[in-house]
Amino acid sequence: MNCKNREGKIVFKDNGQDDFLKKLYGSELGRAALGVMVKPGVSRFAGWLLDTKLSTILIKPFIKSNNIDMTDYVDTEFKSYNDFFVRNLKTGKRFINYDKDVLISPSDGRVSVYDIDDNSVFKIKDSYYTVESLTKSKKAGEYYKGGKCVIIRLCVDNYHRYCYIDDGYKSKNKFIQGVLHTVNPIACEHYDIYKENSRECSILYTNNFGKVMQIEVGALMVGRIINYDQVSCIKKGVEKGRFEFGGSTIVLLFEKDSVDIDADLIKNTEDGFETAVKMGERIGLSK
Repeated sequence: MNCKNREGKIVFKDNGQDDFLKKLYGSELGRAALGVMVKPGVSRFAGWLLDTKLSTILIKPFIKSNNIDMTDYVDTEFKSYNDFFVRNLKTGKRFINYDKDVLISPSDGRVSVYDIDDNSVFKIKDSYYTVESLTKSKKAGEYYKGGKCVIIRLCVDNYHRYCYIDDGYKSKNKFIQGVLHTVNPIACEHYDIYKENSRECSILYTNNFGKVMQIEVGALMVGRIINYDQVSCIKKGVEKGRFEFGGSTIVLLFEKDSVDIDADLIKNTEDGFETAVKMGERIGLSK
């Protein structure tokens, strides 16, 4: 999807990645390869490899091919590719808006905003979900009806750590394992497979935005979601966790009449654009 900045300028246009994924998921050979790659043993080996010193040879080519500006990050000698992937920002490189009525983005990324109703189906990481199928909870599907779904898609050049959106307390994390099957019962115009990414859900009982469900979506293969806290008090702007190597997306589900999402984010989504944001940036207001 094409992407605009907050000033309305197009800052990113789709490249050939989506076409490649369609060919991969849409061919018998591609699905066979995916079936091997997502097996636990293969995934564990790939994760182990990216934690080794040997994997550092991948860092410089990755920075060059993705035009990553490293001046924002702490200058350090990386011990592995994963160490590079979760690199830390220099102090002052992200501004957290601490106004209690301001809803902030928990991460860098590209935002899309949708209403939640009986017919809502959301595209997340090339798979299609309802609230119920995303959370594996019929209760959640009913509870958030009439509310808003905010999807923040992190790209390879983004900062891969994320923070809390408000003060309050949180529930225990619920992990949902990724799966790959040959038929997708939800989708209407996409690949002839059923793919769910691994994800981790928690409820944030926030002081200013109601009961928010936050879902971190990782990758079928290799990607790891690292959340630091189980049941605990939370503070706005404090780091909640990080994504290790693999695609990553954050989904926020808001109750009906709890937030007003900024109009430019809604308009861009309606026009078929994502909107580029940084962690801590305003994306809405409390009602």
